Amino acid sequence: MTAVKIPKNSGSADMTLLSNHPEKNVIRLQLKQNATLQALEAEDFAEFEQHLVITDGHKGDFLLMQGVRRMEQYFILDGILKRVVANNKGKEMILRFAAEGDMETSYAAWRLGNPTPYAIVCVTKARVARLPLPEWAAFIERRPALAKAFELSVMRGMSEIMAHTITLHLLDAPGRVTRFMRKHPELRDNIPQKELASYLNLSAETLSRLIHRGKV
Repeated sequence: MTAVKIPKNSGSADMTLLSNHPEKNVIRLQLKQNATLQALEAEDFAEFEQHLVITDGHKGDFLLMQGVRRMEQYFILDGILKRVVANNKGKEMILRFAAEGDMETSYAAWRLGNPTPYAIVCVTKARVARLPLPEWAAFIERRPALAKAFELSVMRGMSEIMAHTITLHLLDAPGRVTRFMRKHPELRDNIPQKELASYLNLSAETLSRLIHRGKV
């Protein structure tokens, strides 16, 4: 699959080494609260920091392009990202959303030697800590507890995408919206309605109508 065309604003994200970042102490605390990184031993954290670059992305910025082979690991500090796949005609499907405390990755594709099957895009203004996947893989291979926590996160994400795909086929529009609100109440008021409608395979008008009529 060829790489999706990069929008004009996709290269506007600001990147700074964690060690040089003016908010590095706050960022360190945020990283330690990340669900996956809680398995990282305290004495290993200093080494981990040396690999990290902090990116402040704007709404619509691409962190990862579909169809490329240079991949990174992302830990979300603030904001919301989406994983999205597009065909050659530009039609898109949102696979999942991920918010602060979560992570994003293309680890499976990298391990299989495949290009990225999807893009990772900022839904809102977002801040992430990132490092190249080869460096991340080498780091976790020496730390079994962290590797296990990471693998569970990867599998959880894959399971979430599969469940969502099944939902699109089996549930009607009110059912899809109700399920999302039940599973992800923390995202309800933070995802732009147009993005949420696309994720649920609805028009923005239908989603708005269901919400305002109290159908969810």
